[in-house]
Amino acid sequence: MSAASPSGDRAEAQARAVVQAVREQQSASAAARTAGVASRLEKVLAAFAAERVGTQHFASLTGYGHGDQGREVLDRVFARVLGADKAAVRLQFVSGTHAIAAALFGVLRPGDRMLAITGRPYDTLEEVIGLRGAGQGSLAEFGVRYDERDLKADGSVDLQALDEALEQPTRLILIQRSCGYSWRPSLSIAAIEAVCQHIHARQPDCICFVDNCYGELVEEREPSEVGADLIAGSLIKNLGGTIAPTGGYVAGRADLVEQACCRLTAPGIGSEGGTGFDLHRLVLQGLFLAPQMVAEALIGADLVAGTFAALGYSVQPAAQAPRSDLIQAVQLGDPEALKVVCRSFQSCSPVGSYLDPVPAAMPGYASDLVMAGGTFIDGSTSEFSADAPLRPPYNLYVQGGTHRSHIELALIRALAALQTAGLVDLPHTG
Repeated sequence: MSAASPSGDRAEAQARAVVQAVREQQSASAAARTAGVASRLEKVLAAFAAERVGTQHFASLTGYGHGDQGREVLDRVFARVLGADKAAVRLQFVSGTHAIAAALFGVLRPGDRMLAITGRPYDTLEEVIGLRGAGQGSLAEFGVRYDERDLKADGSVDLQALDEALEQPTRLILIQRSCGYSWRPSLSIAAIEAVCQHIHARQPDCICFVDNCYGELVEEREPSEVGADLIAGSLIKNLGGTIAPTGGYVAGRADLVEQACCRLTAPGIGSEGGTGFDLHRLVLQGLFLAPQMVAEALIGADLVAGTFAALGYSVQPAAQAPRSDLIQAVQLGDPEALKVVCRSFQSCSPVGSYLDPVPAAMPGYASDLVMAGGTFIDGSTSEFSADAPLRPPYNLYVQGGTHRSHIELALIRALAALQTAGLVDLPHTG
């Protein structure tokens, strides 16, 4: 192995000094986020205890899976943690998008109107709705009408525009909690509670559906505890604790969850079928680990925000600001900078560190993506990853992280690489 160059050593020393200075500035907020683990873990432990989880629930039935006690206990545990009437946790969901699509197709009928009130939904839902593509059986092709309203400039729901939209009968309102690939703050639980109350006061039968991806266990309460009728998300994000091998969930009102399950399986089977492939232990253990993992990811997000802000980049949200999801956006403003950061993060990954991320098409996305994600579970954004659509203004979206030290090491490597490439001037340390 060749020795590092003097300029490379100097860049790394400067990068380390920048990151460590930000870490020290954030010590109080990091301690507060760590302290918040206890209440969330207590909630998880209470659910395990109430459902009398035992080793017998780790096994699964084969075939149809009818009467699978492990699956039934898993559903009840998640329902308690999420504050929902019912939950369906299934490894047959291949992603959060799949869980959301099953919920939408399960609940909506031809002629129904669906309204998105947090702007254009995440890229992977565009083909589900029918905003892109044709011939694949989108909601639009099944006669579901779609409309959307943008958020206000400050990132809040535009209640005046919502009231105007609610002058028409609306079956379902989609609320995306996370920013996705948008430059906006995530929606807080308090904001979700207020808007659900607003909607139900005007149309009591309208379903408030929350895309909960990236948001679970970030705040003390979940959307299903504050008025959301139905929520959905992925197990390879927050709730899987980085060890669930695949899957997703839907939770909320029992009748709506059952309708979503009828779309996942078949009418008449619904939530009563499906094996867990003897993987219930990993899902339950992931849920147990999730509060700690989420806190570490939040601390890491603060570190990313503080570091890039110190170098003059725009970040969303600001470091140490209140958060409602795990995503940290950084406006790099340059495609080469995006590639350098993603390559650095990939090189600091435990899996596939030798790979070179290059922009490429990704199923469900409108733009080419450059992605760094050397994770043990493929695509597990809770393990620390970063990706970016290759389009102006070239925003980087960082998410996840099992422990803050990993994020710190990856940041140091990225800053040193940016300095070496002449894309940023790091402060001199003397």
